Amino acid sequence: MRTAVVIGTGLIGTSAALALAGRGVTVHLSDHDPSRARTAAALGAGTDEAPEGPVDLAIIAVPPTHVAATLSAAMRDGVARGYLDVASVKGGPRRELEALGLDLAAYIGTHPMAGKERSGPLAATADLFEGRPWVLTPTRDTDTEVLNLALELVALCRAVPVVMDADAHDRAVALVSHTPQLISSMVAARLEEADETAVRLCGQGIRDVTRIAASDPGMWVEILSANPGPVADVLAGVAADLGETVEALRALQSADADKRRGGAAGIEDVLRRGNAGRVRVPGKHGAAPATYEIVAVLISDQPGELARIFADAGRAGVNVEDVRIEHATGQQAGLVQLMVVPSAAPVLSAALRERGWSIRQ
Repeated sequence: MRTAVVIGTGLIGTSAALALAGRGVTVHLSDHDPSRARTAAALGAGTDEAPEGPVDLAIIAVPPTHVAATLSAAMRDGVARGYLDVASVKGGPRRELEALGLDLAAYIGTHPMAGKERSGPLAATADLFEGRPWVLTPTRDTDTEVLNLALELVALCRAVPVVMDADAHDRAVALVSHTPQLISSMVAARLEEADETAVRLCGQGIRDVTRIAASDPGMWVEILSANPGPVADVLAGVAADLGETVEALRALQSADADKRRGGAAGIEDVLRRGNAGRVRVPGKHGAAPATYEIVAVLISDQPGELARIFADAGRAGVNVEDVRIEHATGQQAGLVQLMVVPSAAPVLSAALRERGWSIRQ
């Protein structure tokens, strides 16, 4: 691949363009809002000038409901040798393209499983896709050259190709992406009218659950409008669990001992099923999730403190597997939670104490 055009210079399109441009591909940028294309070009993602002739690959980076129209226009204009989209829904757009009577041999649907709460070209980074799954949904009609172009794009973005059926993909993302977004937003919505005293008690749990609730509502309406059935099916299951959990909690208030025991059993059941589901979420490098010990360290909100604690962990010969920061309300300090393999926890705790850090149990 030597040349490409990216149509749609939001977070995903601009990130792909940055990755390609950084690896020597000439990238042309286009957007319905020319100012966004100019912004992406100014970031080094390519040029907002139109190509002089057909490019190797056209990347359609628009919302799912606009994929068919945008792609059909590009195909009619002969923009590229191969075409792909990066929308988060695959079945619907493909059926729309088929209904338009287009020859889809030159097209493949794809979806990089990466994103941020922020959108737009200014949120884009060249490393957004590194190590992340990138779904490809070829059909029997997909030309081998187009599949190879898609695989080359994935490789240049340093992502991991995953081949799936389009409708199976849509059911999967309904479970692991679209429903979590809605549930995160629903939990965060409880905070809108909450008493300020309650809000000030927010800790890491509520921050983790509501992080993605900061996402752009307009973008998510577009995504959910393209995949409503599978998302509704997953939510129906969640709603059933919620109903049973509400009943179990009410039973815990009962004066009847048998009802209280039944309520406790119901709560324990959903929590245990949650444990079992969480274990299936891939861990580091896609392997089975490991069990880590947490070494919690009090840290002041000063420049260089994080670098110093990581350097001290390195001197102790300990690899930090993951890290979280919980900020103290109203104080210029917080807790850094360093996650390490269990055998390394006492070593790290002793080494950090020796270097003057305050370890919290």
